[in-house]
Amino acid sequence: MTLLTENEQTQVASAIADVEKETDAELVTVLAARSDDYTYIPILWAGILALLVPGALNALTGWLGANGLLASQWGTFVVLCLLFRFAGGSHWLVPKAVRFWRASNMARRQFLERNLHHTEGSTGMLIFVSEAEHYVEILVDKGLSGKIDNQVWESIVADFTAKVRQGRTLDGFLECINRCGRHLREQVPASREKNELPNHLVILD
Repeated sequence: MTLLTENEQTQVASAIADVEKETDAELVTVLAARSDDYTYIPILWAGILALLVPGALNALTGWLGANGLLASQWGTFVVLCLLFRFAGGSHWLVPKAVRFWRASNMARRQFLERNLHHTEGSTGMLIFVSEAEHYVEILVDKGLSGKIDNQVWESIVADFTAKVRQGRTLDGFLECINRCGRHLREQVPASREKNELPNHLVILD
């Protein structure tokens, strides 16, 4: 997983500036390395397995006494915590629904924190990517949602997500911005000079 270089970030900013010259929409792009560290998930799995595995073994064999069962549970818990932490197992232990839920929450926080809900004409748009989760979302304010059907964004997001999975995040951003720009020019063409929000790509390490 590689976040974009300064030159690549400049390309994204330039693409945004080109689009905003011809539309009243305000675009903000955010790229996050990940939306959560999910530390609690591997610990939870380690705790569950530490309770179940020694307990099941003792129930089947009767080899462990009370003290032996307790010691084996603690030992299993410690070993699994270390294994999950240092063997890179945390990612596959986290359910997809949980990863997407965390990424979706971060996208909505970024929409509010970047003041996209306070633009003139309510024409703010957020293009959000979380690389670890291979998650892409486009959020728009009511000034855009009332003019452009959500299915338009869903198609763009699907193609962008495929590129993120392939490690082509820059290509995804540039294509996404250009495709969004075509719809924005048609539905909300430029009627005034504005630059309420910064054009640079926001990086969240």
